[in-house]
Amino acid sequence: MSDAGTTPTPTLDVTGWTCPAPLRDRPRVVMGHGGGGALSAELVEHLFAPAFGGDVLARLGDSAAVSLGGVRLAFSTDSYVVRPLFFPGGGIGDLAVNGTVNDLAMSGARAAYLSCGFILEEGIEMSVLARVAEAMGAAARTAGVEIATGDTKVVEAGHGDGVYINTAGIGIIPDGVDLRPQRVVPGDVVIVSGEIGLHGVAIMSVREGLEFGVDVQSDCAALGGLVQSMLAVTPDLHVLRDPTRGGLAASLNEIAAASGTGVVIQERSVPVPAAVANACAILGLDPLYVANEGKLVAFVPREHAEAVLNAMRAHPLGQEATVIGEAVEAHPGLVVARTALGGTRVVDLPIGEQLPRIC
Repeated sequence: MSDAGTTPTPTLDVTGWTCPAPLRDRPRVVMGHGGGGALSAELVEHLFAPAFGGDVLARLGDSAAVSLGGVRLAFSTDSYVVRPLFFPGGGIGDLAVNGTVNDLAMSGARAAYLSCGFILEEGIEMSVLARVAEAMGAAARTAGVEIATGDTKVVEAGHGDGVYINTAGIGIIPDGVDLRPQRVVPGDVVIVSGEIGLHGVAIMSVREGLEFGVDVQSDCAALGGLVQSMLAVTPDLHVLRDPTRGGLAASLNEIAAASGTGVVIQERSVPVPAAVANACAILGLDPLYVANEGKLVAFVPREHAEAVLNAMRAHPLGQEATVIGEAVEAHPGLVVARTALGGTRVVDLPIGEQLPRIC
C-alpha cells in the first residue's frame, strides 16, 4: 500500500518531561507529606518545583537568598498548624514568629520585617485569639523584628482547628556571608547548639497526656542573636540549619545530599537530655528524629571550629553547644552514627514525621 499523502507518525521527545506527582505514586496527600522527611522532599522536588520553576526555588534552602536593588536579602515563609495551640514553653504565636526568624537566620540574615496571615475557625474564643496575638507581639519584640502587614480569613466551624498562622519574613544578609550546603567540604566540623528533642517531647506530653517524671519545656526561641555571635567570629561558616520537622537526622541528611559529602556523628556526643531519652525509650522513638524549635546545627571549617564553639557557649542559647561529628569523603550523601558500642548505623532521612502537627 502506498503511503503517499498520509501524515507521518510524530516522534515524542521525552527529554524535558517531569514527573507531576511524588515518586511513591500516592494518589492522595498523606500526613507524611508535611513531615519534613522523604515524602515532603519528593512533593517539593517532583510536584511544586517543576510547576513553579525558577533558579532561586531550585536551591531549596530554609530561606531564599536574593539580590534586590544591590542588597542581598533573605526571604522566607512558613505555616503553623501545631496542636495544641499552647504547650509547655510556648504556643503557636511565639512559634510562628521564632520559626520564620530562625529560617532567615540560617541564611545569616538579620530578620527585619514579618507578615502574618491568620486562618481562624468560626467559633474560636476571642480570649484565645488575644493570647496568641499577644504572644506573637512579645516574641517579635524579643527577636527585634516588626510585624508589618497581615491578613485574616475565617472558615466555617468544623473546617479548621482553631487557629492556623502563616508568617513570611525578610532580612538583610551581611557582606561576605554565604551559607549553603554546597560549601560543605570534608573535614568540616559539625556542631549542634544544645540539647535536642525538647520541642517534640513537650508537644507529645500535653497532646497525649503522657508524663515522663519531669516537666519538659519546648526550646522555642529566636536564634538570630546566636547566629550573629557566630558570624562575629568568622563570616566563613559553611551552612546552618535549624532541625525542626524530622529533627537533627533530617537536617544532616539534607546537607549531606546537597553537598555530596558524607557525615559521621558520634552518637554519644549528641546532647540528648534524660527526659527526652526516657520518653523516646518508652515510645520507641529515636531522639535524632524528634523536632526542635530553638536549636541549630552548623558545619564549620575546622580552623574556625574552636573559636565558633566558644562564641556559641558564651551566648545564652548556645551554652551547651557541642561538637558531634564531621563531614567526610566516604559514603557521599550518607549520614552514619558511631554508636557507644563501637558499631556504625545509617541515619536515614525519615519518610514522614514521628509526630505530626508539631509546628
